[in-house]
Amino acid sequence: MFASLGILTLVILAAAVVLVMMVIGIYNSLVAGRNQVDNAWSQIDVQLKRRHDLIPNLVETAKGYMQHERQTFEAITQARSQAMGAKNVAEASKAEGALTEALSKFMLVVENYPDLKANQNFLSLQETLTSTENKISFARQAYNDAAMGYNNRIQMFPSNIVAGVFSFTKRDYFEVGNEAERAVPQVKF
Repeated sequence: MFASLGILTLVILAAAVVLVMMVIGIYNSLVAGRNQVDNAWSQIDVQLKRRHDLIPNLVETAKGYMQHERQTFEAITQARSQAMGAKNVAEASKAEGALTEALSKFMLVVENYPDLKANQNFLSLQETLTSTENKISFARQAYNDAAMGYNNRIQMFPSNIVAGVFSFTKRDYFEVGNEAERAVPQVKF
């Protein structure tokens, strides 16, 4: 009788240890996923800061040539200010969409100024901005991939139980909020 009670206690103790180890493993996996999402966001943030720093130089270079485009400059300045003040992924996504739209309009207006398009400083800034836009795109994709993996972990069984107990929360995706950006460009010959 005592022998079977000892074996039962040992089995229960072993099961408890396995369960605790499993919870620890899931918890550590969730922490690693959350940290990966945070790191991916910081990579976007670095590129967005670079973009925000380039815009005033681009605008200042263009101002000398485009003296009648005050509204365009104000739109870019306002959109940049909102983007720099974004507090979370959703706000940043929306504000960056508006900034991209303002920059697109700016680049369309630049087409009307051949002297500006030939200015080496402007061309260099424009190339740097294009390169930064590409880096933002890659960083946004990496962030969204990390957020998806993390969100999957906190929603799938059994890690969803551990996520709920330790208050792991879903992360937003960095999405295109501007319908103009979503639209497929039309090519006409």
